[in-house]
Amino acid sequence: MASSHEWIGKQEAYQRILTTLETIRYKAEHKNGFLYHFLDLRTGKRTWGSEASSIDTALLVAGALVAGQYFPKTPIERLAQEIYERVDWEWMLNQSSLVCHGWKPESGFLPYYWDTYSEHLILQALAIGSPTHPIPPACWNEWERFEGTYNNRSIVYSHSGSLFTYQYAQAFVDFQHLADRDLNYFTNSREATLANKEFCVEQASRYKTYGPNSWGLSACLGPGGYKAYGAPPGEALHDGTVAPYASAGSIVFTPEDSMAALRFLYERYQEKLYGPYGFKDAYNLDKNWWCREYQGIDQGIIVLMIENYLGEAVWQRFMQLACLQAWLERTGLHAQR
Repeated sequence: MASSHEWIGKQEAYQRILTTLETIRYKAEHKNGFLYHFLDLRTGKRTWGSEASSIDTALLVAGALVAGQYFPKTPIERLAQEIYERVDWEWMLNQSSLVCHGWKPESGFLPYYWDTYSEHLILQALAIGSPTHPIPPACWNEWERFEGTYNNRSIVYSHSGSLFTYQYAQAFVDFQHLADRDLNYFTNSREATLANKEFCVEQASRYKTYGPNSWGLSACLGPGGYKAYGAPPGEALHDGTVAPYASAGSIVFTPEDSMAALRFLYERYQEKLYGPYGFKDAYNLDKNWWCREYQGIDQGIIVLMIENYLGEAVWQRFMQLACLQAWLERTGLHAQR
């Protein structure tokens, strides 16, 4: 993407990706292909006592496979496929029908499973479509789709109500014309985004940060540390902290609302909120708190979703993968008429 927009040269992009994938393939510590949530940048070893993470591995694999599509018939494509094929998705079921969140060498499998709607749709797609260690297609129907309403918007919601849970899988999977029985996840994410905005507007009398162009509740850094902020339906933890990536990452769902929010934030708070890598992670006017840091994963969803908004380039490449076609066929997901 960076090279196609001429932000960097194609050869530089190629070399950066190649170095990253070689490190992941040959140096990064893993368990049955599942990478640890946090790795030492110098050694590639597990750090901070973190877990071998199922969702973080899935997101990395998705990105690697897209990179392979941008550079076909090169070592990048080969490495991406090798990283994908070594992941033993079936092992992460822990002899159940739900994928576990992760595993630690000290204590084994975590007590949490992907049992409700969340960003794990990308994990399910890669696991069911795997050419080497697939999980049974029936696992697709094992997790709950709890439905709630907010302002008469019917939404299959995530527990936290954080916008990232409606975005991350769809940075790669094009759900615009796919139906899971009668459910369209693209439409569902649009409704969740609009509910998130409406909730902020309705809470504007209580929090100075919120407003019609200052919205977006999602997991981010806040005055009290990293928290899974969100809006109903869902847990709806919030304290006046807004994350710019939340509105930016929904640009494919709500282009006019997202553009208005980004324009407002840039024009009003550029000096404090914008820097060499774009928007910083979050801000809170009520507590006069401005994040000084960038979160790589949050910056990533901005770039991916803007690329899909401009020309659907990520979607088009990802949906061409044989594993994605296998997932669709094995689960019976079909084109929506």
